[in-house]
Amino acid sequence: MTALQDSEDPAIPDDPTTGLARVAEGGSSVDEPLTETAHDIGEQRPVASAESVDVPRPLGRRTTDEIASVIGSAAASLALVWVLYEHVLLWSGALGFVVAWWITYLAIYVAVSAMSHRGPIIRDRLAAAIVHSGAAVVAFALGSVLIYTFIEGWPALHHANFFTHDMAGVQPNDPLDRGGIAHALVGTAIQVGIATAIALPLGLGTAVYLSEVGGRGKTVVRTVIEAMTALPDILAGLFVYVVLLIKLGQEKNGLAVAIALAVTMTPVVARSAEVVLRVVPSGLREASLALGASKWQTVWRVVLPTARAGTATSLILGVARVAGETAPLLIVSGANTFFNDNPFNEPMNSLPFFTFLAWKSQEPHYVQRGWGAAAVLLAAVLVLFVITRILARDKAAKR
Repeated sequence: MTALQDSEDPAIPDDPTTGLARVAEGGSSVDEPLTETAHDIGEQRPVASAESVDVPRPLGRRTTDEIASVIGSAAASLALVWVLYEHVLLWSGALGFVVAWWITYLAIYVAVSAMSHRGPIIRDRLAAAIVHSGAAVVAFALGSVLIYTFIEGWPALHHANFFTHDMAGVQPNDPLDRGGIAHALVGTAIQVGIATAIALPLGLGTAVYLSEVGGRGKTVVRTVIEAMTALPDILAGLFVYVVLLIKLGQEKNGLAVAIALAVTMTPVVARSAEVVLRVVPSGLREASLALGASKWQTVWRVVLPTARAGTATSLILGVARVAGETAPLLIVSGANTFFNDNPFNEPMNSLPFFTFLAWKSQEPHYVQRGWGAAAVLLAAVLVLFVITRILARDKAAKR
């Protein structure tokens, strides 16, 4: 009895995985049924084999089975709906065909997944298919707008004079190799630049007040900012029109347009910058105050530098918001066809207003110039949003 106990290895516990390791060391195959001796009753009991252990399903990448299921289900549903929709039921309409295809695809995809997977995986695949379908619809809508705009504007875009000349002395029905949008392009840059110079300090100061200072008026200021964010843009144009043009007797010029755009841009910058400042860890503020810095030194040297990328993102979002505004311009902006870089004198055109006037004219060549101006404006806004994504990207994730 004592010799038997001495021959046992006390370092090996009663554990199935240890049993696997011991058999592997002894030269046995892992696939063979394994047993171990129970010390208390001396009976033999089976040990779990390596094949019976559940392997976690990879979530970060698609398996070959999943890719084949998606492609096969899409092809099968397309063929089935084409036969039933077009030839058996004799229905018509592209929208109805797409909806029927989508519903049939989901049904076949679920059936195919149920052949080799359990309920949680089936539900996960169904939810993923619905979410990806929604993303595909949004991508299709955005892509169709981009492609259609650039296709319609291409007859004007491929002319160099379209970017370097204005419309002074050019008739709406003149060929596209005459005239251009230089005056509107420069006007948009000047107006948005002035609006940014007005809205940036106001919006950022409001965000600092709401996030760092507070006080009795904090709730009132936040309510006003949220209300102005949802304010129709044409009301900003009406406000500037009544105050500057009627009460003060100013003429329609680029400054009036810039002020109207600033009224629209300020709440956007303030609201987004406040969210960014509130994300800054409170430990940084406490450390700065503990080292003897004042409240304003903490805000200026700690909080704002930490949130630099976020505040730049909020600024670009505000610029992208007002760059394509047309409603305020219809009231406070005068139409002109010549180059004007003075925002304090005479009307100043812009890309949104040029597009509106071109479409309103219904002259084929002028309408094509309007499509070209819309394409340039759309490209500028897309560039701003790409810059926003780059600035908002997590630097830690890049490392």
